[in-house]
Amino acid sequence: MQREHWATRAGFVLAAVGSAIGLGNIWRFGYLVYKNGGGAFLIPYFVALFIAGISLMILEFALGHKFRASAPQALRAVGKKFEWIGWWAVVGGMIITMYYSVVIAWALVYFTRAFTLAWGAETKAYYFGQILQLTDSPWNFGGFAVEVLVATAVVWALNWFIDFRGVRKGIEKANMVLMPLLWILAIILVVRALTLPGAIEGIEWYLKPNFSKLGDYNIWLSAFGQIFFTLSLGMGIMIAYASYLPEKSDIANNAFIVALANCAFSFLIGFAIFGTLGYMAYATGSEIGDVVAQSIGLAFVVFPQALNMLPALKVFTAVVFFLALVVAGLSSSISLVEAVVAAVMDRFGIERRKAVNLVVGIGFLGSLLYTTKAGLYWLDIVDHFVNYYGLVLVGLLEVIAVAWFFDLGKIREHINAVSEIKVGSWWSYAVKFAVPAILLVLLGFDIAGNLKEPYGGYPVNALLAGFGVILAGMLVSALLSWRSKDVS
Repeated sequence: MQREHWATRAGFVLAAVGSAIGLGNIWRFGYLVYKNGGGAFLIPYFVALFIAGISLMILEFALGHKFRASAPQALRAVGKKFEWIGWWAVVGGMIITMYYSVVIAWALVYFTRAFTLAWGAETKAYYFGQILQLTDSPWNFGGFAVEVLVATAVVWALNWFIDFRGVRKGIEKANMVLMPLLWILAIILVVRALTLPGAIEGIEWYLKPNFSKLGDYNIWLSAFGQIFFTLSLGMGIMIAYASYLPEKSDIANNAFIVALANCAFSFLIGFAIFGTLGYMAYATGSEIGDVVAQSIGLAFVVFPQALNMLPALKVFTAVVFFLALVVAGLSSSISLVEAVVAAVMDRFGIERRKAVNLVVGIGFLGSLLYTTKAGLYWLDIVDHFVNYYGLVLVGLLEVIAVAWFFDLGKIREHINAVSEIKVGSWWSYAVKFAVPAILLVLLGFDIAGNLKEPYGGYPVNALLAGFGVILAGMLVSALLSWRSKDVS
């Protein structure tokens, strides 16, 4: 089958930026800056961006472009024994998509509720009680949370519609709308936040540098971890997207643009989040440290509280915020689905429509676990294991395979032949030594933490079941790489 191509360079860049910018950019980056030395955190963050983030993104773009293949077939071209690494990237991405689509569904439910601020004063009870209907343990499934189930079906339907239409008519056109919309929504939120009393104090908490923290290795681990996770690396996405690039496409320049745009969005939205939280602290007479929260608690508990307190434009701001969450999540889920679809098409030689139907069908069925009333527990458990034993492990094995068992010089020659920005020996050293060392440290610290005490205080049997999902994914990856065909 003839491989599809992006219609324009802008379309590819926007799609790649859309993949990189996700829900974590909105609720995680700002918290990490606040927690890890304020403005001082930006130093290790940008060191991590240039040493690890951009280097690995250039590598993934180069693999997809050079071999014109999805992650499994590109890694097979590096060496037949490495194909399973590519499949593990894809399968791991599929596992993530199954629960990520449910988080988007939560945002979609809140978007529909934002027009009436239906969450009321008790935002925590509304989220955990009325929306999630959370049970008392992971093994008490309690049936489906119907609203979440319906919204999840809508999210998967949107993924199906966009990916079904192909690279040009579906993914590219969707991101040409979604990405400008997301930036406009972010700017609206920033402007709104900066007009609130107490916003400047919130921004100071966000950016005030505490350089003494730079001596703490945890700050550097947080920075490198955030860069790796936020750029959609290790999931086969960037390899698949780059495989659709025309022959003469600037690899290095595109990687810099995508990585910097992703980080710029994170930095920008931080002003909206902390400006609003600053107002919340001002309105309640408390410290910003008392109202800030990480992850889903920020988006679905704390921020609705802040929205309730706004002196004006409550509904408008709420609608914009939750629409931004939906758009950011959807642009990423589209790419996650496409990484799997591309791999299935390459492996089995089937047309796009059949591949999309198969992937979306399996993905929706896998999401059902997370739409139960115990779904949040399983989402947290599986996310913890797949982030490290999936993404970090894949990234580590990927760079080892290419840098240590393949002629990295050939990859570098390919990059420089088509790129305006030439990569030098710095890139080779980063890919061969720095990136593997960093990922190995991240993986080691997480393993040590899991051995020290059970993650999240969950029952051991629930954690074993969550880890079992990862082992099952590895087994599927090995089976898919068995008797696979060579890249044509």
